[in-house]
Amino acid sequence: MRQILNVALALAVALAAASCSGDQQEQQDTAPAQPQRKALYTGTYSNDSTFIVISKKDLLLTVYAPVAGDTVPVANFKVCLAKNKGQKKGDGDMTTPESEPGKPFKITQIQDASTWCHDFGDGRGSILAYGNWFLRLETPFKGIGIHGSTNNRESVPGRASEGCIRLLDEDIITLKEKYARLDMPVIIKQEDQGLFPYEIAK
Repeated sequence: MRQILNVALALAVALAAASCSGDQQEQQDTAPAQPQRKALYTGTYSNDSTFIVISKKDLLLTVYAPVAGDTVPVANFKVCLAKNKGQKKGDGDMTTPESEPGKPFKITQIQDASTWCHDFGDGRGSILAYGNWFLRLETPFKGIGIHGSTNNRESVPGRASEGCIRLLDEDIITLKEKYARLDMPVIIKQEDQGLFPYEIAK
């Protein structure tokens, strides 16, 4: 009798496992495919019409260029954004501002920040903090820009700034020397905003 019960129990467990496995397979088969980003473009393009898109969702800064009727990514860099999520409402609220649809921010100054210091209030005092360059953005709020991560390298990628966009120190040099220019449009997406149509691989 005990043998019969053990066999029945083993059979029930096996059927349940098979059923679960089937459910998982069905869920995988019916899950919608996630859109994939375009691969980086390595051909020639005009730097006069490039622009930047910063994704809060992906912690990523991408430089885009129009090429032959398409919009293609030419470079991307991991970023650190503000500690708090959401749209910026005032100075000191530790959020990164989001641009309105059709109204990108712009780079208004490209400043040598290699000697700039900041006190983060964490006991380290006033320390070098901005890398070689500060790309100041025209936003409704003061002091917002794209810069390096001197003494805060481990924060990239992540959420730790006071509102600015941090890159690795070597990446802010590359961004400034190869891509950035005055009046360059900079789109900062809303939290959890997905890919724009021109960002999706076809």
